[in-house]
Amino acid sequence: MAVILDLADAVVAELNAGSFGQPLSAQRHYQPRFELSEMSELHVSVVPRGLASKALDRGRDSFEYQIDVAVQQKTDMSDGSLDALMTLVEEIADHFRTQPLAGYANARCTEVKNEPVYSLEHLDEFRQFTSVITLTFRVWRQA
Repeated sequence: MAVILDLADAVVAELNAGSFGQPLSAQRHYQPRFELSEMSELHVSVVPRGLASKALDRGRDSFEYQIDVAVQQKTDMSDGSLDALMTLVEEIADHFRTQPLAGYANARCTEVKNEPVYSLEHLDEFRQFTSVITLTFRVWRQA
């Protein structure tokens, strides 16, 4: 299987085994599209996003893989509901920033991005909280 898929599966396993402020069940997707009627439940989607590589020397290359983690849920728009979702997003980001990836020991998380921290459009149009965290993992491989 492709390395980026192995990494995405390791992220899913890490999320599902993690201890966060609220229970979650992460799944890997190619296209995380859901009906609005399904969004009353929390959705945590893991999506392979990108790959960049550069030669380190004649025998080794450094690869950077980007994995997106989307946190989505329809909300009642109360501060308490939105605060809980923002807290979950921060907990997930902190977890990957400070913990090695247990399911893929050869990878190191080198960057965590969450820009923007949530989608204003989804809140306005659908009353749905959507936040995407982009995790960058560095993997060294033999050429």
